[in-house]
Amino acid sequence: MSLFTKEEALHYHSMAHPGKLEVLPCKPFRNQKDLSMAYSPGVAEACMSIYENPEDVYKYTGKGNLVAVVSNGTAVLGLGDIGPAAGKPVMEGKGLLFKIFADVDVYDINLDVKDPEKLCEIVQALEPTFGGINLEDIKAPECFYIETTLKERMNIPVFHDDQHGTAIISAAGLLNALEIAGKKIGDIRIVVSGAGSAAISCSKLYISLGVDPEKIAMFDSRGHIHAGRTDLTEDKKRFATKKAYGSIGEALVGADCFLGLSKANLLTKEMVASMAAKSPIVFACANPVPEISYNDAKAARPDAIVGTGRSDFPNQVNNVLGFPFIFRGALDVRSVAITEGMKIAAAKALAGLAKLPAPDYVVKAYGVDSLVFGPDYILPKAFDLRLIEEVSSAVAEAACKEGVANAPITDFAAYKLALRARLANSRKHMDDFLKSWGV
Repeated sequence: MSLFTKEEALHYHSMAHPGKLEVLPCKPFRNQKDLSMAYSPGVAEACMSIYENPEDVYKYTGKGNLVAVVSNGTAVLGLGDIGPAAGKPVMEGKGLLFKIFADVDVYDINLDVKDPEKLCEIVQALEPTFGGINLEDIKAPECFYIETTLKERMNIPVFHDDQHGTAIISAAGLLNALEIAGKKIGDIRIVVSGAGSAAISCSKLYISLGVDPEKIAMFDSRGHIHAGRTDLTEDKKRFATKKAYGSIGEALVGADCFLGLSKANLLTKEMVASMAAKSPIVFACANPVPEISYNDAKAARPDAIVGTGRSDFPNQVNNVLGFPFIFRGALDVRSVAITEGMKIAAAKALAGLAKLPAPDYVVKAYGVDSLVFGPDYILPKAFDLRLIEEVSSAVAEAACKEGVANAPITDFAAYKLALRARLANSRKHMDDFLKSWGV
């Protein structure tokens, strides 16, 4: 059941101030002296300091807390290639989540550009302005080239959230589900429905965590990806196994885990029932309708550990658990990249947080009696305010260890306290803003 009507959603986006973002000053502007320092002639002092020492851009401008959410609108949510203008509400929404959850400022950059090289040139030219680039809703296979190229050319983090966000969150869920099931990651067999950017990134991260590549059966629109096929892209060839399956149903027999990033109602109860004898894991992440509903999967296998992309059922695989806090940590140490180690650190931090008792305010927010680590609570909830402390600090620490941090942190206990204060200040600012609009 939908939580809102079409009219309510459109009113939300149009009320008071159209859109979901605006720019607000963060320096005094009460008198002529303030304005003279903000612009001419006082601004020249900041300009020349940066000219003489380029690193001062982080001291005298907002670059260090500013992320570009960049899209060309070619793969927007479940809506497809609807273009950059129609995709703009999503990018603004992404900016809203960055701000309220991690106090990261965002400009959404919606480009009417489909040529991958031209898009790379435009984004590369934005580096003086931004501390990080969040690529969003760019279709495969172009998204792989774009991210790889920009990571090579730019000295700030470039992160395609459609790929890595889902990978990090689902990996956290997988680690906890395996612990509950009493299984080792190197022993499990996984069936993946979908071979787009998210499915490929998820599978790569699972391999980094210890999954055997030969035990991942990935399916695209033409069937199982195996060594006998001659129509595979370079990105898919990595997942071509020696063994060939005739169908997803065949591959699922005895499988430990299903990861769905494809289309609605693909799985039947019978398919889920045929999975591993003990605690099969089902991550049905197609949106807005999953490959199989939570209720149907549990009816088929009551012992199954089930997650979907929906917020109205347990174990939501929700990217908002990742990207705000990953960028927060990366920005705070001025990381030049978001590495595989940083992604693994984020996944493990999320998995660890789910094992801690959920605070009362989180339990109340979700209208349940309790949230305790187990089959129906393998991932923390989006409104858990501890996320910024645990995930951001884990990412920042990993960046420091891997040598990609230009401003490494030495006191992480103090850093966690600073993160808590930053979030509190950000929330207060948002509350004051809403009161000013009478909301």
